[in-house]
Amino acid sequence: MIHEILPVGLLQCNCSIIGDENSREALVVDPGDEIEQILAILNRHQLLVRYIIITHAHIDHIGGARKLKDRTGAPVYLNEQDLELYSQMDLQALWLGVPPPETTAVDALIRDGDEIRWGELQATILHTPGHTQGSISLLIPQCTPAKLLAGDTLFYDSIGRTDLPGGNDRQILKSLKEKLLILDDSTIVVPGHGPVTSIGREREWNPFLQNL
Repeated sequence: MIHEILPVGLLQCNCSIIGDENSREALVVDPGDEIEQILAILNRHQLLVRYIIITHAHIDHIGGARKLKDRTGAPVYLNEQDLELYSQMDLQALWLGVPPPETTAVDALIRDGDEIRWGELQATILHTPGHTQGSISLLIPQCTPAKLLAGDTLFYDSIGRTDLPGGNDRQILKSLKEKLLILDDSTIVVPGHGPVTSIGREREWNPFLQNL
């Protein structure tokens, strides 16, 4: 499996490019910006994008989806509960003081338990609301150890903020307890921002998880 993590944009969102070495099909998760760099990685590995998956509809995670879709033809997947947030790109851009990105239609709605397959690889969708109502995480069990792309739900020593529209304290704690902390301690966590960690490391050291 090919997995490259590229921090993109003003807020350094972790965009993941995950490719199957046999079929050369790829999944791109959270192309928030810097699409030319994403395309360069795809070209270097000779990968064809099968899906564009968005973990949640904040501008720093979805701002480049239109450009990547236009260049690759790949469909954009998003959870239905973040469609309203996605319709507010102008407002989100205003918060950051940046020009609003061009948006594109969402091609498919992803829900809890859905499976995404590309080549011989597979990811299971975990609906993990709290940071936003439509936040998802992707579990890729075929790796050793397994990998979790957690979006902005879980970070190294922290969890997603809940003070933005769609955020909810109780929901994110419930998502963490019932969806993420049930995973094996060896599971590698790729958060939406910052360094890679593991479920076991966060279970032991993350101050937000100690009472769960």
